[in-house]
Amino acid sequence: MKRREVFNAPLVFKALGVLIALAASAFANSAPATAAKKIVVGAEQSALYLPLLAQKRVGLVVNQTSRVKQAHLVDFLLDQGINVRVMFAPEHGVRGNQGAGEQVDSGKDRRTQIPIQSIYGTNKTPPADIMQSLDVIIFDVQDVGTRFYTYISSMHYMMAAAAEHGQQFIVLDRPNPNGKFIDGPLREAAFTSFVGMHPIPVLHGLTVGELAQMIKGEAWIEQADQLDLRVIPLANYSKAMAYSLPVPPSPNLPNEQAIQLYPSLCFFEASAVSIGRGTDFPFQVIGHNRVKLGNFTFTPESRPNAAPKPKLQDQLLYGKDLRSSAIQGLDLRLFIDAYRQFKAANEPFFTASAFMDKLAGTDKLRLAIINGDSEAEIRQSWQADLSDYKRLRAKYLIYPD
Repeated sequence: MKRREVFNAPLVFKALGVLIALAASAFANSAPATAAKKIVVGAEQSALYLPLLAQKRVGLVVNQTSRVKQAHLVDFLLDQGINVRVMFAPEHGVRGNQGAGEQVDSGKDRRTQIPIQSIYGTNKTPPADIMQSLDVIIFDVQDVGTRFYTYISSMHYMMAAAAEHGQQFIVLDRPNPNGKFIDGPLREAAFTSFVGMHPIPVLHGLTVGELAQMIKGEAWIEQADQLDLRVIPLANYSKAMAYSLPVPPSPNLPNEQAIQLYPSLCFFEASAVSIGRGTDFPFQVIGHNRVKLGNFTFTPESRPNAAPKPKLQDQLLYGKDLRSSAIQGLDLRLFIDAYRQFKAANEPFFTASAFMDKLAGTDKLRLAIINGDSEAEIRQSWQADLSDYKRLRAKYLIYPD
């Protein structure tokens, strides 16, 4: 008689459970070590920089993005017993509550009573007596990766001042939310300005720490070789990684969509077109009152802490709602199409040609658009310069692309 095979269900399922558990464990152990790790910004790696500040007189270049977890950097440092002597205020102020281009005044911080020295407007370089009273300058400001975002210009001037007066300059590095893009024309020397300090493209693909190394390494400031520069790096970071900014970097970049659209929409600032300043969705729409750019309507209003006097204030504008747009990097199609619509309507488009050329870093972009060149032709015109820039950039990278 043949032996009867008996199906023992509990035993089989138990064995299957063990195999599944072993397989899951093996998969978890084989996953990349960085997959579960969180990006750690330079400011949160205090063990790397607090020893550099002991018994030192410290100046801070900070704004509302200068956070150590939930605390502002100045509050964190004071709690650690660091001698913070002054805060330097870039555009929008140390608490980020002043509009674009609005005067930033010196004074005292209401919360800490620490003196504030403006480095925006007419006071881009701090007075010598203030610099001479310091040993270390810390720069901790969130950038968005475009040449015309003025925080990196303020960093340039503060690096130059630190080199002149012999202070160590420490950058607490932060991610570049547009870091995977390198695009646009390089700034030409004739168009140097506060929105174009360096011969880099519109989208430069660097963190502020990497850019600081480039500024020093390429001697873009006086006495660059004498500057004691230290970058406190990010941990677990590459530029291909998505990073959601915990704090808006400025009043008119309130969310990730605005930050993604900013490189493409900023050129509209030199035109008759509104990009939504004075609304709940700045840098997420375009519109005009006489040239109908689309069917979406909005009305800019004065907003003291973001847009005190917005373009086309209190007028009904017709345009495009870009809050769900997939545009990333530098896309010129909206800008070129708007120019052509204005031309067909016999309406002036460029209202500040000199400012347009400063934003672009060249007059070639504006002239090409006026000439009727296609986006592909315009984009091709800067490829050789971008290739040269990428080779230069490679020398200063801290993080992989």
